[in-house]
Amino acid sequence: MTAPTGHAVPDLVMAWGRGRAHSRTTAPPEPVEGGFRVAVGPPSEEVREVFHTYTPASLAEAAARLDRPGNQVMIAGPSALLASLVPPGWTMDEGGHLMTTAFAPARYAVPGGYRLAVETEGPLTVARAFHANGDLAASARLGRDGDFGVFDKVVTAPAHQRRGLGSTAMRALGAAALAQGMKFGLLVASDEGRALYEHLGWTFVSDFPGARSKPA
Repeated sequence: MTAPTGHAVPDLVMAWGRGRAHSRTTAPPEPVEGGFRVAVGPPSEEVREVFHTYTPASLAEAAARLDRPGNQVMIAGPSALLASLVPPGWTMDEGGHLMTTAFAPARYAVPGGYRLAVETEGPLTVARAFHANGDLAASARLGRDGDFGVFDKVVTAPAHQRRGLGSTAMRALGAAALAQGMKFGLLVASDEGRALYEHLGWTFVSDFPGARSKPA
């Protein structure tokens, strides 16, 4: 399968893994057959294996290998398939959707009563919206992987929701990415987030479900 941006799904999945590691400031993903393996992040010792190419047998083997508390498996593919192959007691995460966009110049306005700060350090760019009282109202992160900017941790505080702050932070990061020479955006959206991102011009590429092993 090829995304509207012209990239094959395996290339998008690997770019997402590398960019997300920059966003989370974790170790880079380690390539494995059909995908990659990455630490979930300190202080946890949990790991996640993410697959773009697989068979039912290879996914069942991966789940058996990772059947320790908190470890995770993700795939670019059907949620029902992953659910049918993980061991009993595993928990399916909320629906995930791999999405992409081509960056283009776009205007945005910061809602009244707020200010926006966009800061870049190495491969990480962070947008933060602050209320006039100083509260952090919203934030979003962008990890760079070559031509790709991977959006991550788009969060709006409950008291500041429904004011367009998340969309503003996304557009600000897109402008920063374009200025830095990035061409394409990547993210994994929730069921609820998918509609918002489609409204912002993003395109669905593949379902991207995850499952985690039973708790201790």
